[in-house]
Amino acid sequence: MAVHPVDGGPEALWSPDPQAARSSQIAAFTRWLEPHRGVTIGDLDYPVLHRWSVENLEEFWSAAAEYLGVRFSAPAVRVLPDAAMPGAQWFPGARLNYAEHALTPGPGRQDADKAVIFVREDGVERTLTHAELRDWVGRARGGLVAAGVGKGDRVVALAPNGIGALVLFLATASLGAIWSSCSPDFGARAVTDRFAQIEPKVMLAVDGYLYGGKSYSIRDTVTTLRESMPSLKRTVILPYLDQNAQPVREAGEVSWAEFVSQPGELAFEQVPFDHPLWVLYSSGTTGLPKGIVQGHGGILLEQLKTVRLQHDLGPGDVFFWYTTTGWMMWNFLVGGLLAGSTILLYDGSPAYPGPSRLWELAARYRVRLFGVSAPFVQAAVKAGIHPGAEHDLSALETIGSTGSPLSVENFHWIRSEVGEHIRISSVSGGTDVCTAFLGSSPTVPIWLGELSCAALGADVHAFDENGEDLRDEVGELVITRPMPSMPVSFWNDPDGSRLQEAYFGTYPGLWRHGDWVRATPRGSFVIYGRSDSTLNRGGVRMGTADFYAVVEAFDEVADSLVIDTTELGAATEGELLCFLVVAPGVLIEDVEQPLRQALRSQLSPRHVPDRFIRIPVVPRTLNGKKCEVPVKKILAGVPVERAVSRDALADPAALGPFLALARSDD
Repeated sequence: MAVHPVDGGPEALWSPDPQAARSSQIAAFTRWLEPHRGVTIGDLDYPVLHRWSVENLEEFWSAAAEYLGVRFSAPAVRVLPDAAMPGAQWFPGARLNYAEHALTPGPGRQDADKAVIFVREDGVERTLTHAELRDWVGRARGGLVAAGVGKGDRVVALAPNGIGALVLFLATASLGAIWSSCSPDFGARAVTDRFAQIEPKVMLAVDGYLYGGKSYSIRDTVTTLRESMPSLKRTVILPYLDQNAQPVREAGEVSWAEFVSQPGELAFEQVPFDHPLWVLYSSGTTGLPKGIVQGHGGILLEQLKTVRLQHDLGPGDVFFWYTTTGWMMWNFLVGGLLAGSTILLYDGSPAYPGPSRLWELAARYRVRLFGVSAPFVQAAVKAGIHPGAEHDLSALETIGSTGSPLSVENFHWIRSEVGEHIRISSVSGGTDVCTAFLGSSPTVPIWLGELSCAALGADVHAFDENGEDLRDEVGELVITRPMPSMPVSFWNDPDGSRLQEAYFGTYPGLWRHGDWVRATPRGSFVIYGRSDSTLNRGGVRMGTADFYAVVEAFDEVADSLVIDTTELGAATEGELLCFLVVAPGVLIEDVEQPLRQALRSQLSPRHVPDRFIRIPVVPRTLNGKKCEVPVKKILAGVPVERAVSRDALADPAALGPFLALARSDD
């Protein structure tokens, strides 16, 4: 196991101003604990607050629910009578509704205030106030009721990150029905694999979508879906490319305008805490995507804690995260409404018509929390833009980054090119919990290349293979106590065996997330990539994140994939292969030697690949994750149909070079 020596720690890029920190919601919550719970903690002492939150789960989550204003129409018998994982029972007996919390006026949230700003890449923009959003949700709710939708029924959407999907989700939740969505750029098979298994009653679909200045019709996909899901009672067509797009009436389609034509009562079905709110999906790279069921109460409480306490959002703040409806960050972005914030929805390419597109939006709409991904930041670095100098980003306080580890270079770039005042909130979590285990706090410094802290209520550890806790050594990311937003179940998993296998098989009773992490003495964390794609060279385990940070810092390298072909338990070491997507006109020979030198000097001799191989594109899932494990299986001779589901890939043709290499090595 590689050991990272303690040398006093890295540079602190940002430290909270004491006055600003004490005015944050998390500091106010900490002060509130003493008179209301008899718990005395310094309002800027995050480590003590966090330790209390994980050692006293019932007390913490009870206090958080009260402080954050969770409305229970029926009280809970107890907060957590059974903390066993899987199967932890949260707030049994309590009844509530997620949509009620997102839509009901509260302190600082006025009817005329902006609730939603929608922007499309071609310049189409629209704004809804809180009053207008409630009116639209009432109308959509009426449309669902007319279609026979009730508590427990499923409603799905093949739609972009826009107002239609948001409105229909909130209407669905208000009824106690169950929501699921996919981005319209998903292929017909990928969407069917997800939606068909939950047997929806109503589907919202657009006629097409825009990306990178081009339009794409999906009418054939919609027809395929409609014909493959006999459970559908109604398909609602939302014109998106063509405002005159008409539904196929003989097939039972109706238009969005018809569906929401009548004002409807905005009521909220009161459901149990663990009643399903939505179904998210695993990547599906090696089989049918798993339907991850999450509950009203768990998501509500977790999102309130995250957006208000960890991110300090409230009324008047504009919250943005670049996402599609097929990624959990869309569900998380919707949670901004719970804090009374304005959510900014953007649909289209983040780099169209140029690399400054999203930064322009951040300036125009005075965004306070600007969420993107590590690849987006890396693309901005390579594009040579200067957001802080080119745009008024004075309202911007926090940049969130997720999807993959943010490199040290990216940290430096944000500080120098966006602003020294920016809190860089690199976060890590997952679809499985629809939140982040690791992130930041307004009361904790930001250290170079690190995720500042574990989130409140998240008991995060690095374990070795024997289940021993590690400090300042790399190990498996393990959660040792339950969190409210952990899955209620997997869809069609009546005995819970698939859920058990997915997270609890390695360390019985403990959640193994599948990330490789180091917990530092500062209470911060460093993510090194997925543990199932770890490189094992000379007996030393190495993370792929470090490798990519060095290789992709080269201007000549657009993307990369590193694969260790060593088989599990093998007596001999396999090859370390680096696949490169290089810029036009660049030859592998031009960059191979500089890459070898950089990897040797910045990482170690073990990180130097045996071969560099050019490829046209890195295989990625529909949500943009690099397919390291499937490619390793293909190179090991596993038949492609067993190694990966092509329909889970953004570009199935990207597998071609690896299949050819596997055949040539036979």
